[in-house]
Amino acid sequence: MGLESSSDRESILTILKVLGDLLSVGTDRRIHYMISKGGSEALLQTLVDTARTAPPDYDVLLPLFRLLAKVGLRDKKFGQKALELEALDVTLILARKNLCHSQNLLHCLWALRVFASSVTTGAMLGINGAMELIFDIVTPYTRKRTRTIRVATEVLAALLKSKSNSRRAVNRGYVASLLRLHQDWHSHDTASTYVPIRRGFLLCLKHIVTLRSGREAFLAAQGMEILFTTAQDCLDDKSVEPIISEALQILRLCYPKSPLPLVTASSAYAFPVPGSITSEPPCVLTEEDFEDDGDEDVDRGSSSEDVKEEDDDLETDVDKLSSKPGLDRPEEELMQYEAMCRELSCSFEELESQFGDNVNFGEIQCANHHIPTAASSKQHCLSKDQSCRGQENEETAQTSLLHKVKIGRSTVHLASRKRPVMNPYQNVQSNGLGRDSSGNEIPNDQASLKEDAEDLDAIFCSRLRAFFSNSTRPRETATVIDKLLKTHPKRMPFHDPYLYVAKAGSTRSVVDFKTMAFPDIWGHCPPPSAQSLLERKRGVQRIKILEDVRRLIQPSDVINKVIFSLDEPGALQDMASNCLRFFSQFESGNLRKAIQVREFEYDLLINADVNSAQHQQWFYFEVSGMRSAVPYHFNVINCEKPNSQFNYGMQPTLYSVKEALLGRPTWIRTGHDVCYYRNHYRQSTAATGGAPGKCYYNLTFAVTFPHNEDVCYLAYHYPYTYTALMTHLDILEKSVNPKQVYFRQEALCQTLGGNPCPLVTVTAMPECNSTDHLEQFRHRPYQVITARVHPGESNASWVMKGALEFLVSSDPVARLLRENFIFKIIPMLNPDGVINGNHRCSLRGEDLNRQWLSPQAHLQPTIYHAKGLLYYLGSIGRSPVVFCDFHGHSQKKNVFLYGCSIKETLWQAECTVGTSTLLEDVSYRTLPKILDKIAPAFTMSSCSFLVEKSRASTARVVVWREMGVSRSYTMESSYCGCNQGPYQGLQFGTGELEEMGAMFCLGLLILELRSASCSHQLLTRAATLLNAEEEGLDHHLQR
Repeated sequence: MGLESSSDRESILTILKVLGDLLSVGTDRRIHYMISKGGSEALLQTLVDTARTAPPDYDVLLPLFRLLAKVGLRDKKFGQKALELEALDVTLILARKNLCHSQNLLHCLWALRVFASSVTTGAMLGINGAMELIFDIVTPYTRKRTRTIRVATEVLAALLKSKSNSRRAVNRGYVASLLRLHQDWHSHDTASTYVPIRRGFLLCLKHIVTLRSGREAFLAAQGMEILFTTAQDCLDDKSVEPIISEALQILRLCYPKSPLPLVTASSAYAFPVPGSITSEPPCVLTEEDFEDDGDEDVDRGSSSEDVKEEDDDLETDVDKLSSKPGLDRPEEELMQYEAMCRELSCSFEELESQFGDNVNFGEIQCANHHIPTAASSKQHCLSKDQSCRGQENEETAQTSLLHKVKIGRSTVHLASRKRPVMNPYQNVQSNGLGRDSSGNEIPNDQASLKEDAEDLDAIFCSRLRAFFSNSTRPRETATVIDKLLKTHPKRMPFHDPYLYVAKAGSTRSVVDFKTMAFPDIWGHCPPPSAQSLLERKRGVQRIKILEDVRRLIQPSDVINKVIFSLDEPGALQDMASNCLRFFSQFESGNLRKAIQVREFEYDLLINADVNSAQHQQWFYFEVSGMRSAVPYHFNVINCEKPNSQFNYGMQPTLYSVKEALLGRPTWIRTGHDVCYYRNHYRQSTAATGGAPGKCYYNLTFAVTFPHNEDVCYLAYHYPYTYTALMTHLDILEKSVNPKQVYFRQEALCQTLGGNPCPLVTVTAMPECNSTDHLEQFRHRPYQVITARVHPGESNASWVMKGALEFLVSSDPVARLLRENFIFKIIPMLNPDGVINGNHRCSLRGEDLNRQWLSPQAHLQPTIYHAKGLLYYLGSIGRSPVVFCDFHGHSQKKNVFLYGCSIKETLWQAECTVGTSTLLEDVSYRTLPKILDKIAPAFTMSSCSFLVEKSRASTARVVVWREMGVSRSYTMESSYCGCNQGPYQGLQFGTGELEEMGAMFCLGLLILELRSASCSHQLLTRAATLLNAEEEGLDHHLQR
């Protein structure tokens, strides 16, 4: 550059002016070009030479500093260059000489800010006294020189990114000085004019408290109290948003970390199992676990710090993707599964004589077990492509699901599309009258409820829980149920309280539960309309964090009383005390400990999965002794996932016993001020072998209960127990016409806990015993559906419930499905986990959906035999057309599929080796495309067909790779709800989940109709079913 060779003042000024003009317009390309030609060095050398002249020429220095500030931001090695050319010392000297000359000082600070952006040069500036210089510049509140003070705080914040500078700041007492400056500017800046300066002080503190010594100095200087007070003062002032954000981050960093208030992180339940138990490593999140919604209060740092890059996890080994491994067991073992496929060899003469002519299946079906289809449920919407056209008062089970999709008739809560959906319990009226789930007015007989309360206490309340035993006093149980049913008759489809109680007697739990939860016995009806996503209250997370801080610094009103604990089973709750009563020792229940914090606030701790020290997410517990119209605050303090749909509109679920007895036996979404964030609890280093302890997260919400002295149940999601499944299957079996529907339930195997894992077969009986009909029957292709391998994903069971009910229904689509397919269904792959309130694992404390590669019969029996059954079907040439495993998803909305594709995986990983010659059947995309068109809750945009290394041992990948099933899927249903389609803005109820099960079945039929191998007979039957009405579904059926 000419600048280096110029010595006269005028030439230098001219060059600086030209450079200033050139770099003030255009793109950064000019600056980068100048840097590449040695521009940074030339400017720095000119600075040094000019500064060392006596006296320094500020007409040259000021434009020079402006150029240095601009160029230095783009030059990654600028700090090192400045250090080598001694520009750091020169600039510090000039700054000290100009402490009383604001304009010159400001220019020096601009250069120092750029120098300090490099940690190395920042450390060197600290050694040379830069921080002392800054503290000479920043002063208590003043309206003078505020521009200079602002830049000085920015320089100091940059300097303190260096740990050595932060240590120096601690040793010299700068933490207390910064807190005093923060207080002074906060108290005087009432108009919030100088927010950047106030934020600058907090940025400095934030860098210092990343050190342990910094945090100790901050706490010793009463920093928690000071920032708590100042943050509270301006919490509602939007103009000071940056200040509140920094203050809260500092408070969270400095909140003393502590272990959970538990005797051990391991589960309160232990079960002796064969083999050695290897503790699972903490789960690593991938694309399937991560939610990308934005939110102003979400703990962004915690939601991303453990996330694994999706592309790093992709399987790029073509051999692993395309090779088909051999059997994982001796071939002769497969013959044991022949007994599970009796439909292939069954003698239907014997079957017919076994049924006889005296079974009145119609009475069974019509009396108590009406079969609802997705088409007949009043709350369902079946079309995504057509608008809702009105609500029918009556819909019959005979209406075809295809017809429903075709005409677009939908009852998707028309009112809810126009206004927020209120809490269904708000129908309770002050005149003593309420409305049942159908909207009919019913008397609110308080005398009757009071009388029943004695029975409820006897059955369901903690104080007399032993009265209602699974294994003892069945007569007393039946008597109480009789009395309640006579007083409050309310029958639900496919549910029978008496049968449930009988089935519960044979359900085996780890601790031998003696109590049943009322909702599971009494049953649940979907609410008459869906509930809207909860609108997030602005600043709710900040309020909760400040409440946590207040608990630390103002503990005088903290009760901190343990009122329920699985670790102290002998301790009885004080019935006379002014607190809620908790209980969770029933099937699928999960609450380990309850601590009363204040009169209406409770900390709750969830139990880890059996034989595990992790996976705390699912909860389900009873609470009683409440007052109505009082908001109770609950903090679940040991959740594990780093983010949750509770931050995006999801609410927990509530069931009220009094509401149920008033005719509203419904699980509803409940809670306000809901948020989810990282707290100050950490797993102890002793539990992690000296490694840093993992973080825990708070789920906090407030509930206002509908009645005084009620018995209520709160759950993570709509519970669905193993006993409910076994009851449901028995009722389904009795509801079908055995001459038309082949419905068989049997045990796939026994679980480690001694519970039978049910296997269900559904198809149509052959029309007669002729050879042709038997041949058609035995050559029907198989469809295999599984669910609930993860116990906490109860939404998967509701989807499965909808699929099962639809498949045995009289809907013409269901008849076609039965006549053309054999369905093998394992509705609950992890019964033990469901029974014992686990979130993810089996009784061995392992995730069964990571055991498909090499399951062992004595360790993972359900996976071993499910895989064996699939192997057997493949060995006889009957591999399923579709395999689908139903799951629930905690961090995404809608319903979607994960499938498997070699090409898509390699393309995503940008691995092109072999892809040009690789042939792949793309029909794996057909089913999700169909569901995207017909199912209102489904979205294609969330589907993925990538094969990850971390998923190599899941059902989806193993069935695809080892059994060669190209349409092998995981179907994920959100715990929350939808952000697209007809259900946009609504949370899922059980009705919507059941509808998805029916829609999945419809998708299987359309998939077959679109396939090249579809028989002419089936096409003819489908055309007849559609009745050739205006080509309504032609676009779904086109090949």
